[in-house]
Amino acid sequence: MIRRLGPLRSAALAALLLGLLYAGWFLYGWYGPGPADKETAFQVPEGAGLTVVAARLEEQGLIGSASAFRLRARLLGSAGGLKAGEFSLPANASAARILAILQGQEGVLRRLVTIPEGLPSIMVQERLMAQPLLTGTVAVPPDGSVLPDSYAFQRGESRAAVLQRMQTAMDRTLAELWDKRAHDTVAKTPQEAVILAAIVEKETGKPSERRMVAGLYSNRLRNGMLLQADPTIIYPITRGKPLGRRIRQSEIQAVNGYNTYTMVGLPRGAITNPGRDSIEAVLHPAQTDALYMVADGTGGHQFATTLEEHNRNVARWFALRKAKGEL
Repeated sequence: MIRRLGPLRSAALAALLLGLLYAGWFLYGWYGPGPADKETAFQVPEGAGLTVVAARLEEQGLIGSASAFRLRARLLGSAGGLKAGEFSLPANASAARILAILQGQEGVLRRLVTIPEGLPSIMVQERLMAQPLLTGTVAVPPDGSVLPDSYAFQRGESRAAVLQRMQTAMDRTLAELWDKRAHDTVAKTPQEAVILAAIVEKETGKPSERRMVAGLYSNRLRNGMLLQADPTIIYPITRGKPLGRRIRQSEIQAVNGYNTYTMVGLPRGAITNPGRDSIEAVLHPAQTDALYMVADGTGGHQFATTLEEHNRNVARWFALRKAKGEL
């Protein structure tokens, strides 16, 4: 015989079923897939709380309801505040995963502007101005004031703020390296170290040669010889950009504050932005008697202590170029 449930039991069972359905809906709304159909960049402003962030998430269609997100976050989310920054939220990310990302449990979307070693400041400015996610304008900074590196920035950040970080990094790095300089460096000031390091940076593409090139130019400075560094001829013409042709005889003979073929000593300023390793090379030059160098065809140089030896190296270099059809 089938027994019928009494009214109270029926109501209790109905309430239980409704509760289970609500709990399932509540959990699915937290752990189930979200509405976003593509990966989206999302920015959390500095100091923003859950209410502001939930509203922005709803506005961008990344969650269904700001109020439901806040409630679930308080009941089901992990402890911890939101991190400021720009984040990459995957397509169909659940509310639970979104909160975890915004709390820093997954990676922040790092937007970078990279300044390679030896990039002149006119091209640093061009690179900053070409970044569409930055705001404002910047003038060309002095060469030698920017430390080559990769710098993170946030969408909408000012170009001036990013440039300031680059220059602060150079100031700190230079101060650190200057304090550890060798006693035999020819640089009398940190600025002289940067000026000579800029020449070293432009004269060799081989990291292993930097200290040797620094040692050679240090010897020339001590002996009162012309540095005769080709990049110092080019700098007043292009502000450090590639010349795109051979140097003219009139340019070799030009008298200005940079051309080290017509002046003894260092140029009046840096001709590019040298990296940390080139600055370190100048402050810890190789112990060498070398006074001359010429390209060897491999990206490096042949070094010589006498003019006669140097002339032989130059003859070999021209013969190599002629064999390659470059002359």
